[in-house]
Amino acid sequence: MREEHESKGFNGRFGAGLPRISDGQLLFLQHLVSKMKPVSEENPKGSRIAIIMNGSPLFTGDAGSGESEIRRYLIENDLVEGIVALPDQLFYNTGISTYIWILTNNKNPLRKGKIQLVNAVNFYQKMKKSLGDKRNELSEEHINEIVRIYGDFKEGEHCKIFDNEDFGYRKITIERPLRLNFKIDEERIKELYNQTAFKNLATSKKRGEAGLKEIEEGKRLQEQIIEALLSIKDGVVYKNREEFTKKIKELFKEKDIKINATLLKAILSALSEKDETADICRDSKGNPEPDPDLRDTENVPLKEDIYEYFEREVKPYVPDAWIDETKTKIGYEILFTRYFYKYTPLRSSEEVIKEIKELEGSILEKLKKVLG
Repeated sequence: MREEHESKGFNGRFGAGLPRISDGQLLFLQHLVSKMKPVSEENPKGSRIAIIMNGSPLFTGDAGSGESEIRRYLIENDLVEGIVALPDQLFYNTGISTYIWILTNNKNPLRKGKIQLVNAVNFYQKMKKSLGDKRNELSEEHINEIVRIYGDFKEGEHCKIFDNEDFGYRKITIERPLRLNFKIDEERIKELYNQTAFKNLATSKKRGEAGLKEIEEGKRLQEQIIEALLSIKDGVVYKNREEFTKKIKELFKEKDIKINATLLKAILSALSEKDETADICRDSKGNPEPDPDLRDTENVPLKEDIYEYFEREVKPYVPDAWIDETKTKIGYEILFTRYFYKYTPLRSSEEVIKEIKELEGSILEKLKKVLG
């Protein structure tokens, strides 16, 4: 499958993407789609297929994942006509909820660009005798009602109709600037030994005398770096990285210690600490560097402008944030439960207190009978 996906792309069955290996439902759905006959003079009605799957193909996978890309392909190509949510405990060997996906490559004009969701989870009757996990069944009346709701194509209590774009979103990455302070003291100097580039000075890939010589030279360089830093140990907290970097470079130049960019980065990392009050760290072009620990993401509906969303939902709370457009991804998910959610108001405190008092009274009465 992976070979077919990579070598054939959309000329094969799995061009849209590959889901995780633990769930092959979307693979089989793509296989069915690949067998659909296109609309032609010989086949004016095109093809229509239906498949029963569990809930994971509706929402599993983040933007850019195999699952999301498959949903994106199906929805953007207007292949998904409708999805019907069935009651749970319908099948012999599993009690999980299931969904009927209905796909076609020749939608009715009224359905073009639309997806119909039918919530039929309450359309069932209990079996007189269960069969394994199968405890519910659909009666003829339930089946007819589901078919009627689907065929009417009208919104109601059990039916919602959405535009294809309603299921899409852009996952944007919100960055905030890196702010560091720097200090030369014994505690931070000890941190040097936790930096890979500094530790590797005392190692060698060479063998024999050449390797031992390289290790000795590395250890001497380590000692020279630490002695140089200790010589200017002043306990001062520097809040500007450029200023501190300049100071370190001048120190090593004065001490005739030669270090490369990787080692300098390791030294700065060891002597630094996150500080919200420090100046923003900038790259060689003057752009603010992002702080990976402060990185966040937001899912913005496709129909909404990401910059309007950013100005409204993010900027007021973190004014120094920005969007890294190079990391923006498009995803699709169908959160079935959300669309049919019904809010159940909480009971009032008076009602709860009344019920507690009634229970207390009932318990006391029973205790009196037991204790005489």
